[in-house]
Amino acid sequence: MSDEPQQKQAPMRGDLTSGPIPRTLLMFSIPALLTNVLQSLSGTVNSIWVGRLIGEEALAATANANIVMFLVASMAFGFGMAGTVMIGQRWGARNVDGARRTFGSAVGFCALLMALIAGIGFVTAPGLLHLLATPPDAYPLALIYLRLIFLSMPFGMVSIILSMGLRGTGDAKTPLIFMGVTVLIDAVLNPVFIAGVGPLPAMGIAGSATATIVASMLSFIGMVIYVYRKDLPLRLRGAELRYLKPARDELGFIVTKGLPMGAQMAVMAAAGIVLVGLVNREGLMTTAAYGATMQLFTYIQMPAMAIGGAVSAMAAQFIGARKWDELHHVTRAGLVMNLLFTGVVTLLLIAFDRPVLVLFLGPESPAVEIARHIQLLASWNFIIFGVTMIYTATMRAAGAVWVPLLIVAIALFPVRLGFYFATYDWLGADSLWLSYPVSAASGLIMGWWFYHRWNWRKELPIGPREAEEGSHADGYPAGRMTPDL
Repeated sequence: MSDEPQQKQAPMRGDLTSGPIPRTLLMFSIPALLTNVLQSLSGTVNSIWVGRLIGEEALAATANANIVMFLVASMAFGFGMAGTVMIGQRWGARNVDGARRTFGSAVGFCALLMALIAGIGFVTAPGLLHLLATPPDAYPLALIYLRLIFLSMPFGMVSIILSMGLRGTGDAKTPLIFMGVTVLIDAVLNPVFIAGVGPLPAMGIAGSATATIVASMLSFIGMVIYVYRKDLPLRLRGAELRYLKPARDELGFIVTKGLPMGAQMAVMAAAGIVLVGLVNREGLMTTAAYGATMQLFTYIQMPAMAIGGAVSAMAAQFIGARKWDELHHVTRAGLVMNLLFTGVVTLLLIAFDRPVLVLFLGPESPAVEIARHIQLLASWNFIIFGVTMIYTATMRAAGAVWVPLLIVAIALFPVRLGFYFATYDWLGADSLWLSYPVSAASGLIMGWWFYHRWNWRKELPIGPREAEEGSHADGYPAGRMTPDL
């Protein structure tokens, strides 16, 4: 069938390939950014309640537990991102049923995977914390918190896959709505469960984890109901429910592309674990200060994360719609937006870091000044890091997933750790904080080179069923390579 009539159709809901690119990217990025803000706000609220109601040992415990959670969830995130790329490509090609097939396989596979990881993680949590050299005072609290969060992972990950899939179809507003619901419930339940109110007993750090679990589950149930009531594109009805059983062809793409994507996040998490282990050796106050500073780091990198995700979704739709000549304009708009937004957030948090850090640590804690020092030396690296994220986001949308992994692995291990060990004797703990901008600069150099000098466009995947059928709504016969920009 000719694809000419499809190109003349009016834009459908969630089409990110129509209209001015900078405006479309901005309007799509803002809900994604606000979602990230709310997600981080949920973690911030938890940290504030934990730090103020329980103490610095509990705050250090959550810092250690959270980095473990990021590591074990990395593979599922990678599979979700791979599914989102294919959903976006198919949505750009107006292949709605194909988008639903990919979404169903991603949800079914990741739910099974996270259930397995939750069970293994619950059992191995003590060993993971010992590997981190978690301070003895923080260890019992960290173990309770980590095990409870492990149990919530299947529900939480399916919710994330649903949100990522919706963004692939150009819908960034629905995830924003329900992230707001999550934060509101979590903020209310945290002090109630931690300190106990009325007949409810005081649960301590277990109360913080329980509040997060309850909030996430209620929000997920609400989002599923909303998707069906609004008849959003990815809802599965009737015979479509069989898509939840991972199909071999769909799963092949999700796994082969998702493994490198997940490995990239695992490398980032592993580097974070190594860094936390090194920080722990500097003492409890430095660990608590670093835990508080990580909360600020989360906000600083949010614009880059949101814009990078928006660029990836838009680029995938442009690829599916075969709008090759405009693809580089998406990248360029993302670069400009990242420099502006990340730069402003960085300056604001450096200027007003003390009142924010006091929220976590209390006004009299000696960890406050340590945290301010960390913030001053390390925070501005995220401006550089964001540029690299935009380059790699576009490459990932075309299926080039190994180069971003290579960039991250080199920047975070040989470069970052090499700098630390080479300079620790004369810089002391400052070598930890300065390793952030050093590794970010190396990543920027590699990202620029691969984006402009390497033919990453040849990595464009042909969807599994498209390859079998020989042609599809995207207009490309099986095996045809991506045209040059």
